[in-house]
Amino acid sequence: MGILLHPTSFYSPFGVGDLGDEARSFIDLARENKVKLWQILPLGPTGYGDSPYASRSTFAGNELLIDLKELYLEGYLELEDIMRSDIEGDRVDYGKARSIKTPLLRKAAKAFLKSSDRKDFEDFCAKESSWLDDYALYQVLCDKYNDSRWFSSWPLELKNRVEKALAEARNENREEIDIWKALQYFFHRQWMALKEYANESGIKIIGDVPIFVAPDSVDAWTNRNLLKIDEDGNQEVSSGVPPDAFSTTGQLWGNPLYRWSEHEKTGFAWWIKRIKAALTLCDIIRIDHFRGFAACWEVPSGEETAINGKWVKAPGEKLLQALRDGIGDDLPLIAEDLGVITDDVVALRDSFNLPGMKILQFAFAHNDEGELDADNTYLPHNVGYNSVIYTGTHDNNTTCGWYSELQDADKDLVRRYLECPDDQVPWQMIRHAMMTNARYAVIPMQDLLMLGSESRMNTPATCGSSNWSWKMRKGEMEMANWPRLHYLIKLYGRF
Repeated sequence: MGILLHPTSFYSPFGVGDLGDEARSFIDLARENKVKLWQILPLGPTGYGDSPYASRSTFAGNELLIDLKELYLEGYLELEDIMRSDIEGDRVDYGKARSIKTPLLRKAAKAFLKSSDRKDFEDFCAKESSWLDDYALYQVLCDKYNDSRWFSSWPLELKNRVEKALAEARNENREEIDIWKALQYFFHRQWMALKEYANESGIKIIGDVPIFVAPDSVDAWTNRNLLKIDEDGNQEVSSGVPPDAFSTTGQLWGNPLYRWSEHEKTGFAWWIKRIKAALTLCDIIRIDHFRGFAACWEVPSGEETAINGKWVKAPGEKLLQALRDGIGDDLPLIAEDLGVITDDVVALRDSFNLPGMKILQFAFAHNDEGELDADNTYLPHNVGYNSVIYTGTHDNNTTCGWYSELQDADKDLVRRYLECPDDQVPWQMIRHAMMTNARYAVIPMQDLLMLGSESRMNTPATCGSSNWSWKMRKGEMEMANWPRLHYLIKLYGRF
């Protein structure tokens, strides 16, 4: 059994969760109550909108997650730097958190760079140079031009990565580049220590890899040949999904799509490197939008909606076989296979024995007679072993919020199936998830806390400060009904 909880959601007086005391307290609570999995969202540094699925780098870590208290204990900050009152508000205010944390992170990095204790740092820089050198320069240039859109706002020589211009930029900004490298060293050192603490507590971490990279990312800037981006830096096509029952115009995500023929020429080297790096940080990896390994919805550049797109095949079998050859036969991957899934996606998932996802909130659609459809694949009795069942994910409403927004007839269906009154629906959903035959059962922290719609993590296809910003109040984590959770874990043998 596992809990879905991104580190930004931990309580912190600095306004955004970090890798410090609250994270370790969570691991302690999980260990004491026999929780064996901790699922997180992508760990990369976020840009505009602060979606972890639109990171500036697929290899770097989010500097905002660095624990300042640890930097103080190591002597790189003063006591007054970390003595502050709580930032008001029930949501993460990324702008305010950056305004407070960034100067302190820079101060700590400068102090560290002046210290004599740099061997581990230099070893880290050498080991990770294949991505770290470009990432640090990219962040410096983003700051210099106040824009991460390298393709439209940077000087032509830098946009096109002319070697002379890159060398000059590195030489002129050496100190700033070192600061960004030091921050990545802080993040990776703290995260690996936290992961070790979790693993020693018997807890595996489920990470998350978005299938696409962001257009305004160092990945797109440095790997243009692997993406459908022309010589001038313009996207030829954009990612999305076609119109469906939820949207008559589909969803236009805007990510550049892969030039798969170039990946095949290298034996999918970039993908192997990417997944290996993710498996260094986590124990199991969820592949977001797994169906994109079978085919992607490509929308021509300039379109305002996703209507005029088309399905384009992807070499998923070759890619997964390359990953198996490079990593091992038993790929520790989870396939996010939600939405409209075709037979080829199912065959690809099953041929590599990857668990798929089941969402219990999707189980209660009724048939023409107003009754539950007994064949619904999300109903607990239909969930097979090679699955991960959730009450809901980061893209769903909380279970309390979901139930409160149902029509009365649908609420009646849920109550009758769960055999409980309204106020017990969330815990009975948790119980039914736990009692399935699914290999893993993962519950969002919001459901353990019985929180409503105001605490959902994300509303897909929307932008705004309410997305990705849920956080716990001080002491709230301990308010979950941990004894009840422990009882269910023991009852259904999920320990």
